[in-house]
Order: sequence, then C-alpha cells, then structure tokens
Amino acid sequence: MEHNRLVTFDGTVNFRDIGGYENNEGKHVKWNKIYRSDSLSSLTKRDEEKLEEMKVTVDCDLRTSNEQLMAPDRQWNGVEVLDCHVYAEDSSGNFVNDSHKLYRFLHHIPKVNSYLGEIYQNVILSPASQKAFARVFASLLTLPENEALVYHCSAGKDRTGMTTALILKGLGVDEHTIARDYLLTNELYTFGLKKQLPSDSEMIKMVNRMNVTEGEGTAIEGITQTIDSGYGGFENYFTQELGFSKQDLKDFRKLYLE
Repeated sequence: MEHNRLVTFDGTVNFRDIGGYENNEGKHVKWNKIYRSDSLSSLTKRDEEKLEEMKVTVDCDLRTSNEQLMAPDRQWNGVEVLDCHVYAEDSSGNFVNDSHKLYRFLHHIPKVNSYLGEIYQNVILSPASQKAFARVFASLLTLPENEALVYHCSAGKDRTGMTTALILKGLGVDEHTIARDYLLTNELYTFGLKKQLPSDSEMIKMVNRMNVTEGEGTAIEGITQTIDSGYGGFENYFTQELGFSKQDLKDFRKLYLE
C-alpha cells in the first residue's frame, strides 16, 4: 500500500501523516492513523468527503477558544470535534501567561538555549497545556482500530509541533527525527508561496538536508530535553503530568507501532 507523508487538500497546505517513522526498537509508527494539520476552517466539500473516506473520526482542535469561534472547523460526516486548546485561557477565552519557570527550577529542569525552545518548555510544564495533551492521548487510546485522528492549530507548526513531538516521543522516536518532522512545516509554507506542493520524493530530500542543530531546529529540544533531563524519560512525564498509567503507555505503543 502506498503511503504519503503529505496529504493534499484544497483547503490546507500542511496536512501530514506522522506514520512511517522508526523508533528505538526498530518498529515504525503506523500509517493512516494519526494526522497533523494546519487550520481546518477552509475545507471544501471535496475535502470533507476525502476525510470521511480516510475514516478520520476525531478532530482535536488545539487552538484557543476565540480562534475556534472566529474560524470554526468544517465538519464532515462522522467526525467529533474536541476542544483541546493548548494555551492557558481566562474565563473569556483570552490567552494567559502560564509561565512555570519556578517549577522548572524546583525540579532541576535545565534551561534550553533557544528562545522558542524555552517557550515550548514552559508550555509542556503548564497544567492547562498538559490537560490538552492528555485529551489528545486519551482520544488516541480509545480510537477504534479502523479509524483515524487529526489534531491541528492554525498554521500547524507550534501547538501542532509540540503535540507531535510528545506523540512521537511516546512512541520512542529519536530527537533528530522529531525535529525534522517539525521543520517540514517551514518547507511546506515555502512551497505554498510558489502555489505548488512537493511530491513525496521532494519531501524526503527536504528532510535529508535539514540541519536540526541550528536555528529553529533546536526549538524542539524544549520538549525532548525537558522530558529526558527533567523527568528521566517520557514514561514519567506521561504518568506524573498527563495522568496516565504505565499500562496506558504500553497500550499506546501497541496501538500505533508495527
């Protein structure tokens, strides 16, 4: 069966399958199960029909309440849209600075040498954000075998990138691979300016030439290093902060690795 990293729609530029990545045990993330995307508010009728054919039945919206209100997701037959807003909000749906630098200090979590990486670090330490991430994982743990899930923000970069990093980290994928997947968003928007989308072979070339040790490539360390150095690994973050059990993690890996 042919698999494509980029899934093309009329109303998106950054809808991707996160399947196929190899983990530290030589297993691979299953294709056609977990998708990441930019906004789903501009989907066409044809897009909706395609998503229905793909059996995408859960849509985790990572955007703020106000973003969801201003540009609501298009809904296709059989889909359940879940509010999984990542950023802390007040009662009016406005963004709240939910910084956890003190928490980081008390738990001996090292500072990341990247401005964006530090933001990501603060986000995954935020109880409000952890609640959103937990809802995504809970949805994945209960997703029927023949169905798929998509999660997204507005551009499909920051909030979606953080969520992807946690999912791939949970599946045992290495940091460099996670960073390369994260950086693909920049490449796709560059292609978007040219009014064309890359083929799968072009995307493979993009990944191979990426330098994940410089610039934005280091941002994802805000997640991977925080989990490894601050918690001693994903299992501890998953159980201590997201509220799941060790068995849940085993089930998660069994569901999405092959």
